[in-house]
Amino acid sequence: MSPDIIAALLNNINPVYFLMMALGVGFGIIVGALPGLTATMAMALLVPFTFTMEPAPALMILGGIYVGAMYGGCIAAILVNTPGTPSAIATTFDGFPLTKKGKAEHALVTAAISSGVGGVIGAVILLLLSPPLASVALKFGPPEYFWMAIFGLTIIATLASGSLVKGLIGGAIGLLLSQIGISPIGGDMRFTFGFYQLQAGLALIVVLIGFFCIPEVLGMVEKKISHIDKINFKPQKGVAKGVILELIKKPVLLIRSAIIGAFVGIVPGAGGNIAGLLSYNEAVRWSKNPKEFGTGIIDGVAASESSNNSEVGGSLVPLMTLGIPGAAPAAILLGAMMLQGIRPGPELYTNYADITYTFLISLIIANVIMGVFGFYGSRHVAKVINLPANYLAPMIVFMTVIGSYAIRNNMTDVLIMVLFGLIGYALNKAGFHPGPIVLGLILGPIAEDGLVQSMLMGQSAGSMWVVFFTRPISLILIALSLLSAGWPIVSSLRNRKKEADANA
Repeated sequence: MSPDIIAALLNNINPVYFLMMALGVGFGIIVGALPGLTATMAMALLVPFTFTMEPAPALMILGGIYVGAMYGGCIAAILVNTPGTPSAIATTFDGFPLTKKGKAEHALVTAAISSGVGGVIGAVILLLLSPPLASVALKFGPPEYFWMAIFGLTIIATLASGSLVKGLIGGAIGLLLSQIGISPIGGDMRFTFGFYQLQAGLALIVVLIGFFCIPEVLGMVEKKISHIDKINFKPQKGVAKGVILELIKKPVLLIRSAIIGAFVGIVPGAGGNIAGLLSYNEAVRWSKNPKEFGTGIIDGVAASESSNNSEVGGSLVPLMTLGIPGAAPAAILLGAMMLQGIRPGPELYTNYADITYTFLISLIIANVIMGVFGFYGSRHVAKVINLPANYLAPMIVFMTVIGSYAIRNNMTDVLIMVLFGLIGYALNKAGFHPGPIVLGLILGPIAEDGLVQSMLMGQSAGSMWVVFFTRPISLILIALSLLSAGWPIVSSLRNRKKEADANA
């Protein structure tokens, strides 16, 4: 074993360093659980305090915050149907239905274990496979980003919740909303209606809070009954053991989701939200009972949480090897490393090997700590939903207002959140699921940038066909898009055949 790895292991068992990392994980979980407060924000707040620290503990505490916040987003997603962070969007699909069934603890324990497993796999991938994976990320250009967005949009068939037409309409609404603001290529002003506050576009977390949270609060008020009449948490013995035994039977689900999350994280700008949605879609595709997804099963929670936590390790691959942050929190880490006089890149594993390996190993330990915190704290956190509606609803509204304002310190964002909350409530009444809308909002800018830049490349190359349809990664993404779009049709025909055989 090399001296650098031995030094890294000794740093990680240092009681002071370990305690600081554990505090970072705990702080990250709290921040991630509050809607509107993201891992990026939490890390940015603490970067100035790490300037006087040694490089190793400074990176360890920031890595702990990153890991904790990615998990913390699932708490609000499961309990009140509001993603604490954008990466927890897919967790709401089955997490909140489980809470409605009185199985909040089941969902939280599943999230804790899956997040820990996914995070460890992502960190191991980062530790062992960084250089070759970074070279793959460098091959992504505008055409690849465009086809990746198209592949992501095919998930609408999974998120449509029973009506493909309504799902497609929802996706179109999301794509339309993503066009608000200044055009990234031409600089044109679009759909701002004279409000300068809309020039920067819609903040994703503001729209998420509006679409997912406000309709639930209005539903509480509308029914005029105590929230606990519908959602009541009763501590049960053996929940943790039962969940562990069930997850042990699904190793393929956890590993597949973690690998998807890590590879999505490697692509700069993709993010945990896309990773969670893609993994959820694949979980539905390969499930023997796909119709159960969305009704409250732990498979959906496990797929989402395993993926979005493994995305942490993936997003650090291009950062550590090339100096290119794969996600916004990774950009904060880049700034912290630069403050410490460390420049990410190929020399990171030679000139700063002891610090680098200390940080990479600490990510594995941080995920274990996060899993322990989530596992043993699930029962206590789940008790939040036992509050009566007249206490719970105002508390949720207060958190949504604070979270929306905290994004850009702008009251306009609060008004936008309320507006989209009312729109989301009306759309829910009409049978539209918010998932496809949010998916369109996330992927719209990626698809637009990739399409316009690819068209410019095609004009200079003299052939659009060469740019869009001859690059190897593009061809793989096109094939995956066709497979994903056609799978619901194949699945429907298969189910009809089974029903026909059963009737015969």
